[in-house]
Amino acid sequence: MTTSSAIQSGRGLALDEVTVRYDERAVLDRVSIDVAPAEIFTLVGPSGSGKSTLLRVIAGLERPAAGRVAIGGTVVAGSGTFVEPEQRRVGMVFQDYALFPHLTIEQNVGYGLRALDRREARDRVLAGLERVGLADRAASYPHTLSGGERQRVALARALAPAPDVLLLDEPFCSLDVSLRRQVRAQTFEVLREVRATVVLVTHDPDDAREAGSRVAMMQAGQLIAEHPSHTSIGAVHVSTR
Repeated sequence: MTTSSAIQSGRGLALDEVTVRYDERAVLDRVSIDVAPAEIFTLVGPSGSGKSTLLRVIAGLERPAAGRVAIGGTVVAGSGTFVEPEQRRVGMVFQDYALFPHLTIEQNVGYGLRALDRREARDRVLAGLERVGLADRAASYPHTLSGGERQRVALARALAPAPDVLLLDEPFCSLDVSLRRQVRAQTFEVLREVRATVVLVTHDPDDAREAGSRVAMMQAGQLIAEHPSHTSIGAVHVSTR
């Protein structure tokens, strides 16, 4: 199925010929991606290849110069349309987790639920913390948690509003090797349990290998290869070190 037909049929996430330019330089050059509902789709590539810009376009933090973005079959960018980030039902986990240090863990996870009834919001927050194994830390503050625990709080916060699409930007990069394996396994278990539609950006082939069915490589703003993750990680991974 082509991406343009995926937009019409209401697939999970579709980008069709998306282009972003900075000072006439194409940071993204006619990128097309089709991510099915509940799929974990992985992007690898060197720094500066456009991976994070692509996430920003999906989230609505960047306007494409050309092309279309659709979520659940609804165009959110392109064709004279631009839906603001807060209206897109897109969650995001940043590299540094971006937790609010002055708020408790419960308050952090509930930050995006302020429109809900207080009891409903609290029930959803506690269910999310239970899912990531941190229900007993609801009253704690971010500085008292380990790196792995902060990552799980960020995941719970991103999932709390039940987004249509979840974006993960190098979510394990600040963790040491042993903790990274553990947190990665826990994260993917949660994502599969909630059947999230995910785009994961990473430099680590092990992240991509464990993540899901497909991995694509970006270079110089273009999608240059796409393979099943279990067979072709070595072929598409580009070291940045």
